Amino acid sequence: MKEVRLHGRGGQGAVTSSELVASAAIEEGKFAQAFPSFGPERRGAPVAAFIRVSDAQIRTREKVYAPDIVVVLDPSLPGLVKVSQGMKEDGIVVLNTAFSIDEVRKRFGLNGKVALVDATKIAKEVLGLPITNTTMLGALLKATGIIGVDALSAALDRRFGKLSEKNKAAFRRAMEETVIYN
Repeated sequence: MKEVRLHGRGGQGAVTSSELVASAAIEEGKFAQAFPSFGPERRGAPVAAFIRVSDAQIRTREKVYAPDIVVVLDPSLPGLVKVSQGMKEDGIVVLNTAFSIDEVRKRFGLNGKVALVDATKIAKEVLGLPITNTTMLGALLKATGIIGVDALSAALDRRFGKLSEKNKAAFRRAMEETVIYN
């Protein structure tokens, strides 16, 4: 089983991202869960969302405390929240940032495997808005292969209808531009 924790801010689409990944995993014949965790519901407040994907039935229903993968949609959050808290030793952080890997390690203390992409830039250029959820899904797919591109494309079509083409372009571009560091 792979467990994922997403960090974002209210309105950025972390919850939608978790639902899209779970839907795509189910489309592939896997078992999946997606659920949010947030305090006062307001735009801009830090939120977390969780995903589990498995080849076997998932029996646990609690938050993900020891993720294999951490996805950070908002580049300001690692300075406010310890995003790697509880992460498994062989885990990976997938981070939206314009910083270099050296700067990320120095500023945020992220050691181990890290995948970087400037998802905000891509979202602005492709979608016309700094909403990074589908862009970061491209980075997640490149860094982990947790689900397939075709399944995610189908989930985007179901969720966004005619708007899915721009979202698919954003996640594909992020797949190309994501750089993984060990």
